[in-house]
Amino acid sequence: MSASGLSLLKPHTRDLGGFSVRRILPGMPHRMVGPFIFFDHMGPAVFAPGSGIDVRPHPHIGLATVTYLFEGEILHRDSLGTVQAIAPGDVNWMTAGRGIVHSERTAPELRRAGARLQGLQTWVALPKKNELVDPAFSHHPKATLPRVSAPGVELRVVAGSAFGKRSPAPVFSQTLFVGVEIDAHRAFELEAGHEERAVYALEGDVTVAGTPLPAQHMAVIAHREPVEVKALTRARLMLIGGEKADGERLIWWNFVASSRELLEEAKVRWREQRFDRVPGDDEFIPLPEA
Repeated sequence: MSASGLSLLKPHTRDLGGFSVRRILPGMPHRMVGPFIFFDHMGPAVFAPGSGIDVRPHPHIGLATVTYLFEGEILHRDSLGTVQAIAPGDVNWMTAGRGIVHSERTAPELRRAGARLQGLQTWVALPKKNELVDPAFSHHPKATLPRVSAPGVELRVVAGSAFGKRSPAPVFSQTLFVGVEIDAHRAFELEAGHEERAVYALEGDVTVAGTPLPAQHMAVIAHREPVEVKALTRARLMLIGGEKADGERLIWWNFVASSRELLEEAKVRWREQRFDRVPGDDEFIPLPEA
């Protein structure tokens, strides 16, 4: 913990076959920030013609996945029958609840030409009362997400509420998820409205409450008061946080739950192939037995 009341979370880089992902959450000492229990920065990656991403159908429970891209496109399919391409600036919000299955792939026409990809994949743990809700999916194009502009600062409210604006994405608890583009030598104040807050630097040199934040690191703010976020170079950031989770959450593979029983039940269901299938995508990722 620094003197300014910040703790820095370092990324753990994973190579997913020529495609790097920086995982920030769960981290140490913070497993969660607000409802966010998983935070991956994908790319930037360049795919040669004929290649792309192929995340085969896999299940989730107890969470919502929130996908937000900066470059490229992903084709989402799920067991509700949804087929939805996501482009930069859009948000895909998929509520798993009691169980959903989805795949994420590079569409055939983009694969032929080769493509770039960069974005964020995050999971929000659902409150206990919503843990077993019916699965649902919603897509919100960039133009529907509220913007807040000041000289040299552009903020976009991706999910939840901030700066007096509210995103149309269907949050289950107070949520802060805001994209920021900021010019060199500009600053803004991150309000104290949310119980837990953090700043992730995708690119550029910034300070949070006067403390340097290295690129691809997250600064978690310990105190409940406004802080200044200042750019030393042109920068791109994400603000995340919200209401603290209502109790501990367990993560096992792609499952999030408030109890071991829910995890075990989901494992058995996937092993016995009792989740709904993804129409048009017959592959699947087997349950890890480790």
